[in-house]
Amino acid sequence: MKTKNIKKERRLKVRYRIRKKISGTAECPRLAVYKSNRDFYAQIINDEAGKTLLAIDTRKMTGAKHEQCVKAGEELAGSAALKNIKKVVFDRSGYIFASNIRAFSDAARQNGLNH
Repeated sequence: MKTKNIKKERRLKVRYRIRKKISGTAECPRLAVYKSNRDFYAQIINDEAGKTLLAIDTRKMTGAKHEQCVKAGEELAGSAALKNIKKVVFDRSGYIFASNIRAFSDAARQNGLNH
């Protein structure tokens, strides 16, 4: 899997290394995030059953990217609370834990989602 994009290649290597170690269960599902140049996506996944329990994205949200990520974290935590999901394993997908990833994570934590 050689690409010309060294940054993407590095992220994918880290992503595979992370995914070997963590997995979502019914009691503690996995919170996976993905970001594109325009949007931010997050989903809560039960890997044992192969089901996505909740998903959210910023495609319809307005405002700055940082604000959109904070809003997405708050909404996902609220939806998770309605489905009695209190604890998750955070899968950052190889992204550096800074900026929008951190904003999303902190907003989810502040609204009751432990990880």
